[in-house]
Amino acid sequence: MKTQILARKERDAREAVFPDLRNVGILARALILYMAMVLAYALAITAQPYDLIINIAVVLAAGLPVAALVGAAWALLTPWLRRLAYWQAAWLLTALTVMVAAWGARLTDAPPWRAVPLALLGLVAILVYFHTLGRALSPAVTEARLQALQARIRPHFLFNSINGVLGVLRADPKRAETALEDMADLFRVLMRENRDLQPLADEITLTRQYLNLEKMRLGDRLNVVWKLDKMPPDAVVPPLVLQPIAENAVYHGIEPTQAPGVIEIEVARLRGEITITVKNPFLERAGAHHGGNKMAMSNIRERLALHFDAEARVSSGPRDGRYQVQLVLPYVAMTKTTDTRSLV
Repeated sequence: MKTQILARKERDAREAVFPDLRNVGILARALILYMAMVLAYALAITAQPYDLIINIAVVLAAGLPVAALVGAAWALLTPWLRRLAYWQAAWLLTALTVMVAAWGARLTDAPPWRAVPLALLGLVAILVYFHTLGRALSPAVTEARLQALQARIRPHFLFNSINGVLGVLRADPKRAETALEDMADLFRVLMRENRDLQPLADEITLTRQYLNLEKMRLGDRLNVVWKLDKMPPDAVVPPLVLQPIAENAVYHGIEPTQAPGVIEIEVARLRGEITITVKNPFLERAGAHHGGNKMAMSNIRERLALHFDAEARVSSGPRDGRYQVQLVLPYVAMTKTTDTRSLV
């Protein structure tokens, strides 16, 4: 058993370290680093300032096809490379780069001593950068940050839920007892290890239970409209991304007024993305009340960045007389191995 646990930890560490070039954020960083290497190489071989632009063009013409081929191979082989130790995957990419650069030099009659070092310089810079980043975002550090971020959410959830129960405790003890049982079920879910992605349907269920508790406290003041007809049944998302937004919608859109209000929650898939939109009443005279949204939005942005890097987007603010929060996430289908290892 210990051997299996150690093997799993070793495999997890390997997968967490090597960069996934299919991720938009990782690809953008790699391109920036490559262009920096091109500029540095062009500067090194430039004797006169007015030759710099020409040298950059020459270096790009020689190196860009090689970089494109190696990058495409890297992206295609990523699932396999991430099962290897970092140094093993790095050596394989280095050998591939040398072969592609030498082959390209032969086709163009360019001297190999110029094409190969340039390709290796860019690759080494990229691999060193991502190795450093991978150590900073190792599974242990990432998990600790996720747990710390979620710990900041749970007290708010607890306080609001208790307030909901207290609101009906005297008037309807049986209903309060049922609500306490629901709270126990909810916190059983929340106290689990929430490092992995979870089914979107579970997040919807959790949010429904929370809103039912708030409905008990607020009565007819709270009305919820769900639009889930375009929600993919097999999608997975980071835990606790929808419930805090619904909590904010109640706190900032329903509680400040005695008038009935509607919270609208829509989940839809558009090609390779999942869009989660939450709308609630926006009160101009209570605009300062919306300042509390900042902490929750910052929390969600950071957790989405840990899971998806630049592939996830968050926007929030007044729109058409209502306050709207929208999350755009990459569509990830549920599999047996789906987890948070999507950055490095």
